[in-house]
Amino acid sequence: MIGETRLKQLHALIEGYSQEELIWINGYLSGIVAKSQNGNGHTNGAEVKATSTKKISLVFGTETGNAQRLATQLAAVAKKKGVNAKLADLSQYRFSDLAREEYFFIVISTQGEGEPPIPAKKFYDYIHENELSLGHLKFGVLALGDSSYPMFCKTGEDVDARFEKLGASRVVPLQRCDVDYESDAATWFEKVLASAAQQESAPSPVVKTEPAKKTGKKIYHGTILANINLNDRGSNKSTYHIEIGTDEPISYEPGDTIGIIPRNREDVVDKIISLTGIDSSLEIATSKATSTVRELLAQHLNICYLLTSTIKKYATIIQQEIPDTRMDLVDLLRIFPVKDATQFEEVVKILMPIAPRLYSVASSPAAHGENEVHITVARDRFLAQDEQRYGLCSEFLGDQPVNSAIHFYVHKDKHFKLPSAEKDVIMIGPGTGVAPFRSFLAERDATGANGRNWFFFGEQHFISDFLYQTEIQRFHQMGVLNKLNLAFSRDQAEKIYVQHRMLENSAELFQWIDKGASVFISGTKDPMSKDVEDTLLQIISVEGKRSPEEAKQYLDQMKKGGRYEKDVY
Repeated sequence: MIGETRLKQLHALIEGYSQEELIWINGYLSGIVAKSQNGNGHTNGAEVKATSTKKISLVFGTETGNAQRLATQLAAVAKKKGVNAKLADLSQYRFSDLAREEYFFIVISTQGEGEPPIPAKKFYDYIHENELSLGHLKFGVLALGDSSYPMFCKTGEDVDARFEKLGASRVVPLQRCDVDYESDAATWFEKVLASAAQQESAPSPVVKTEPAKKTGKKIYHGTILANINLNDRGSNKSTYHIEIGTDEPISYEPGDTIGIIPRNREDVVDKIISLTGIDSSLEIATSKATSTVRELLAQHLNICYLLTSTIKKYATIIQQEIPDTRMDLVDLLRIFPVKDATQFEEVVKILMPIAPRLYSVASSPAAHGENEVHITVARDRFLAQDEQRYGLCSEFLGDQPVNSAIHFYVHKDKHFKLPSAEKDVIMIGPGTGVAPFRSFLAERDATGANGRNWFFFGEQHFISDFLYQTEIQRFHQMGVLNKLNLAFSRDQAEKIYVQHRMLENSAELFQWIDKGASVFISGTKDPMSKDVEDTLLQIISVEGKRSPEEAKQYLDQMKKGGRYEKDVY
């Protein structure tokens, strides 16, 4: 503590100074203290220069929670520096506030095929659909992504480019971060704080940034315990129930998904090696892996349905004109062959990594144990060049025998989650959309939840396509599943879908919803989820005696309250 005499002297000394001058003096004195504590004025580890009076806005857009956790950590660093960092979730950000921002920094993730996180979509659409004047704004973007996906960090790239187009000034370069983002994020934030620092401030102290904990994906090494075709004889579909066991507990909850990286078919790899004449044992270094040609093509690189951007690079290598298209590498090599094996080495280096495929978990740790996870996989069939083909991962998984080794990771979903035990739940999941609801029902049964459960399920035929029939009927008989409505579209002349069953029960369905039930939709995005949502709006409008616009507002309030969630693909 300072003595009373010296305190009076200090008051007399600073009397008459302006606020800005006092801030300058504060920084100057802090710099002297830092030098006296550390001898040379430096600290070890990651360092960030202190700022003085600047305020910044730090906003985040997240679906899994990583961007929020990171933004919160960065805001804490700013607070230690004496910087006023306003932290905001883009799902709740008021668009009108953009006109009043000065320093605006965005931490945002990318989902699926380059899409924005669902909570940030309104903000993303707003800045892209409106011609805003942001000449007053200074900004920076930290993009989170996963480089194993083709559209790595695309949402962050889009936001960065759009802000620049709207006249905002980029004060720190776009930072793309992979799953291990801590170090890159810390470096980016050093630049953020430096950009906000007053140029005229005195030598100032440095604050050591504590290294963030590693949060990269945990890869589980599992074994296939069961692989069962759920469709009966006569079905034109193949849907597999796959159980995966591990030697360690799996950290997941109902509503999460698991990511699996498939392997390419050996016969296709053999064709590519034959067409190019390359030595399969030749070792090549790519951006993601260094291995032999055979191993790269079989386990690491995508050779199916290449992106148009990859095909353009291929055209540059072979110096030929190729129309904008997408096709498998083996077809590309047949139609537009490489000159020789050396030229194909260049092609190998431009191929994207195999993207993981996500599957909703169909099990519950409480019901099935913590050392196993179940998924439901439909074999994807399509025609290409008049040839019957199958989806890479669905074919890979469907062909895996029991005891096969398989690697996977858990992809957390913070939104598609069961409400509290006493709340009612409405589940709409035709086809493989049944997967998360098998998980939900098993969880509610195992934990003794007393909320009511209502399930709408649909497929083509009752006899051959009623997935998990025995389990679902047992849940119904036991009272875990209070209501069950089925729609088998091909069992009668007129096709019947889940939305028709919803309309048949519209009065009771609205009663459940209006009393607080949560609604979950799982399955194909187009057209199923859109048809179901249109039906929900119709039911809310008719049964709730609301106009179409009021029905939409009602559903929007359900979304904001976490009572309307979708897991669609």
